[in-house]
Amino acid sequence: MRQLALAFALLIAASDVARAFCGFYVSRADSDLFNKASKVVLAHNGDKTVLTMASDVKGDPEEFAIVIPVPTVIQRDQIRVIEPARMDRLDAYTAPRLVEYYDEDPCLPHPLPSTLFLTSAMRNSESTRRKGDTLGVTVEATYSVGEYDIVILSARDSSGLLTWLDQNGYKVPRAAEAVVSSYLRQNLHFFLAKVNLERQSRIGFMFLRPIQIEYESSKFMLPIRLGTVNAEGPQELIILGLSPRGRIETTNYRTVQVPTGPEVPLYVKASFGDFYRAMFDRQVAAERGRAVFLEYAWDMSWCDPCAANPLSADELKNLGVFWLDGSSESAGAARRFGPGGGQPVFATRLHVRYDRDHFPEDLMLQETADRQNFQGRYVLRHPYPEPATCDTGVSYRNGLPRTFETQARNLVELTGWELDSIRERMRETGQQF
Repeated sequence: MRQLALAFALLIAASDVARAFCGFYVSRADSDLFNKASKVVLAHNGDKTVLTMASDVKGDPEEFAIVIPVPTVIQRDQIRVIEPARMDRLDAYTAPRLVEYYDEDPCLPHPLPSTLFLTSAMRNSESTRRKGDTLGVTVEATYSVGEYDIVILSARDSSGLLTWLDQNGYKVPRAAEAVVSSYLRQNLHFFLAKVNLERQSRIGFMFLRPIQIEYESSKFMLPIRLGTVNAEGPQELIILGLSPRGRIETTNYRTVQVPTGPEVPLYVKASFGDFYRAMFDRQVAAERGRAVFLEYAWDMSWCDPCAANPLSADELKNLGVFWLDGSSESAGAARRFGPGGGQPVFATRLHVRYDRDHFPEDLMLQETADRQNFQGRYVLRHPYPEPATCDTGVSYRNGLPRTFETQARNLVELTGWELDSIRERMRETGQQF
């Protein structure tokens, strides 16, 4: 059985163009760029968290299940399934982006613009409970939610829990015992989900929809260690945080901003995915594989440039934003976010590449009051294509080789690619030195 390839799960066995305010959004580095990439949405305010998990499972859904440590016994009305398009929208909205600008005639008087987720367990729940009693495992609750069968467990010890999981079709490696034991010492419960194939067929979905759970706890954290027990190499996790105050950050690992703002050669437009992966690889290496990277932080009232339209109130509510309730407090927050239909929601995008050696602890998170806007953005600047005969135009033309050289060296610094190869690609695409 293969577990959901999310940060906290056990592992068993585009180039659209949209116009923005001061330039053109060209392409985005969303989660599809990375192999073994999972994404979660965390809507958090006070002690309440709504966690939405997307599955990247490929193949027979019978082989799919998840096991997640949770701080409380989750009730039926705290579990939902949502459409994957909702998460995809937020992924696209917050993704690092490539933008392009066009130089204007240098002879004109005005300046250039500035770049600103148990079938058998459920059908045999009483038998399951009796087995659990002898192992120190308590089945706290069982639910049917959409195409999923849900079991909530508590346990006295890790050995009994792992035996129960094995007897019920969750083939958990014994290497997980130390991690499971640590969660039990924290009085955590376990949320289990399997696909009910009969119900899935009846509903008619050919894919697994994201699972959403909500709970209240003073612990704001994302348990990732179970995902490293039997993982084949590092995994990618995109955390899409939503809060009413400001940025969501990690407290036990460094939160580092990805580079942003540099101009890069024009040919990067045709290979932005290769560029961003190489750039991210280099940043991970520079931080010795121990950092969480901030790729986006912005309120929902505006963006510059926008990689997608801002999410509506209904979309945000579907993703777990529970404070959009029409209250005076919510209305006041909306006013603080400015006019034009802005929502009292601040979006944070964190990207972590993790494994057991470099991330031995779960991600401890905090909601901050930091509302400083940030986005990973990389700039293409097209030279003015026509002759420019004024003195300023001549100077502009003479300065283009220096501009191109700066762009080439920026690309070396960002990716580690060879300078001469970059220069050659630039010449082939019309940027002459």
